[in-house]
Amino acid sequence: MTKKMTYIEAIREAMCVRMRSDPTVTLFGEDVGPFGGSFGISLGMYEEFGDLRVRDTPISEGAIVGCAVGSAATGTRPICEIMFMDFVTVAMDQLVNQAAKLRYMVGGKMSMPMVVRISTGTGVNAAAQHSQSLEAWLTHVPGLKVVYPTTPQDAYGLLLSAIDDDNPVIYLENRTLFGLSGNVDLDAGPIPLGKGAVRRPGTDVTIAAVGAMVQQALDAAAALEKEGISAEVIDLRSLYPLDTDLLRTSLEKTHRIILTSQENKRGSYMGDIAAMIGEEMFDLLDAPPVRVTNLDTPTPYSPSLEPYVLPCPQDIVNAAKRMM
Repeated sequence: MTKKMTYIEAIREAMCVRMRSDPTVTLFGEDVGPFGGSFGISLGMYEEFGDLRVRDTPISEGAIVGCAVGSAATGTRPICEIMFMDFVTVAMDQLVNQAAKLRYMVGGKMSMPMVVRISTGTGVNAAAQHSQSLEAWLTHVPGLKVVYPTTPQDAYGLLLSAIDDDNPVIYLENRTLFGLSGNVDLDAGPIPLGKGAVRRPGTDVTIAAVGAMVQQALDAAAALEKEGISAEVIDLRSLYPLDTDLLRTSLEKTHRIILTSQENKRGSYMGDIAAMIGEEMFDLLDAPPVRVTNLDTPTPYSPSLEPYVLPCPQDIVNAAKRMM
């Protein structure tokens, strides 16, 4: 069955599908209960599943993630919600030293099937403490899987896979995509972790993007086509495990790559991908990898200043023309 859904509705549908079929799946976080979530993602779930499975928590991200760790260790499959990625800094001990390590430290005798849903992304005038993209922090930690859907179909399929996984999965939700609408095939099932997607084929340069930058990359590719440059756009969507085969296959055609995200450039996840390409795929390159990211500054609140800090399609176009 195919239904037209927004990104938010696809997330909600995936949670409901698993909660209907598995009584051990639970949801908790700040205001996820009767209020329906700060962004409306869990609307109606409290009424359907009750207060034992959809639970409001105190305003304490450390407690939220710590509770998920304990719940997962004792046999449930918790989904917990962190309202803004910036707030995951408060829960890093529970994520880095507990969730990511426990299964390894007991020799696989215990599973850690938990999902941490985190809203992220810039471009909504949320200021410096509500606008950070910290993918690099999370992908750095062995034991954590990280996915970043960019379409309603991916939001649905990747969340099914995240809930099914016996390891902790960080599920990033870009706020600027919440209203994005598209057809969702509800029978398509889970999208495997570790698989990216080609959003537009091309032959001259690869643009690898995540989150809201996928659409920016597509806009840039359309502009480049008018200038005779064929850009292939690939959506990484699974940050770890990463689809390195997709990157290699694309580079075998284009021999050039631009990596774009809404991170600060210094220490970025895209910088790690650039280094990996340099180490493992250097013979495929006709030019060094280029990153197109936020400037290295806190995100300003001012509506006139924020766009100056963020990457845009023209930045990608300029980078591609320099490479050519």
